[in-house]
Amino acid sequence: MLPVVLSATFVQLLNVTAAQVAAPAIQAGLGAGPGAVQLVLAGYTLTYACLLIPAARLGDRYGYRRLFVAGTVVFTAGSVAGAFAPDAASLITARLVQGSGSGLVAPQVLSLIHAATPAARRSRALGSYGATMAVASLAGPLIGALVLSADLFGLGWRPVMLLTVPVALASLAGSTALPRSRGADKLRVDKLGALLVTVGAGALVLPLTLGREAGWPWWTWAGFAVAVAALAHFVRSLPHRPDPLIHPAVLRDWSARRGTLLVFVFNTGVPSFTYLLFLHLQSAVGYSPLAAALTSAPFAAAAVFGSRAAPALVRRHGPTVLTVASLVLAGMCLALAPLVGSAAGRQAALPVLAVGGAAFGAFTASVFTLVLAEVHGAAAGSVSGLLPTAQQLGGSIGVTAAGLAYYAPAADADTAFRHAMLYQVVAFTITALISLRLRHRPGPEPVHGHSSHSGEARI
Repeated sequence: MLPVVLSATFVQLLNVTAAQVAAPAIQAGLGAGPGAVQLVLAGYTLTYACLLIPAARLGDRYGYRRLFVAGTVVFTAGSVAGAFAPDAASLITARLVQGSGSGLVAPQVLSLIHAATPAARRSRALGSYGATMAVASLAGPLIGALVLSADLFGLGWRPVMLLTVPVALASLAGSTALPRSRGADKLRVDKLGALLVTVGAGALVLPLTLGREAGWPWWTWAGFAVAVAALAHFVRSLPHRPDPLIHPAVLRDWSARRGTLLVFVFNTGVPSFTYLLFLHLQSAVGYSPLAAALTSAPFAAAAVFGSRAAPALVRRHGPTVLTVASLVLAGMCLALAPLVGSAAGRQAALPVLAVGGAAFGAFTASVFTLVLAEVHGAAAGSVSGLLPTAQQLGGSIGVTAAGLAYYAPAADADTAFRHAMLYQVVAFTITALISLRLRHRPGPEPVHGHSSHSGEARI
């Protein structure tokens, strides 16, 4: 079962960074403007983030396997449609469909891991989940750049959209191995809550992803106001609605709130770091997409080793792994800032990137295990659904904030990169401070979901 759900996670995250590398080719190939290209990139994240929390409850109601299959079909259809899109509007629509499919699948992955994995193997499974996310996020630029450079059949950027299709089809074929969860027939879906969280997340993510490029027009601020109003009403009304999307115990459980905040803050630093590194190497240094991807390869390769070492490190050191990894990442960003300004410095940056990549892999492969181990009782199931949402929202906010730091008035491009790296240092330092409050408390593994079938299936 585990390879099936992890393959789905891999293609969801690969799809984000591979498309970023292809953005210039998409703009040239379709004759699209900068705003349209931003929507191609942002459309996926927008629908992905908006559907995560409602999809978690839909999985509880109708069965995790059923939602997993439905979401994978939607994602695959969007991928194929994107590859054959005749114009920018069609491609944007396809990306919205892709994101919807990913939003339906992502919560089911954690739910299936919890429902179908024996307690003794659950930490290792969660570590593999985190490692898959790390590898997919970092492999996307390299794979995308290789496909672009190959210009398969003279199709330019279009094969990049098809990269995920074979793996998604394999996930569908393997879905027969997933446990046949029945769903909870008596569980009602909180329609008002789903509407509020979808509107709130959409009104937050869309201005964040498009605001800087658009010059922060009035509608971005109106979007923020709508997001605050919708999400605030969602939180205030949780205790008063039957079968809420998020169990009210989350609001009372400091461990649940702290763990979600930890994942959120860390992800304000991770996607933005890789985004800025590629942006600077291509726009300021003049590297091709492939050269930029190869420069970052030590980070990606070392992340694999860091994720493999994470389970043993967590058993020995507990949450200290998160603190040390965050501080190593902050140190990496400090060291990189002066190195990228020269050819010799960029060569010296390679081992620095490798050290940072190992820290990134160790953090990503262990954070979900440690957070979910700390949260017990009624809040545990909701936290399993909240963590992917915190990832997506943190990534969207981080890319915007880091972009503002990079594009702030500066004497030259190297100074702009230093500004951006200082932002990364702050994000990772705050992550380290939050992780200090985690406690290593071995105990019963949390069980996701509200339905009675949650512990029946086994891998």
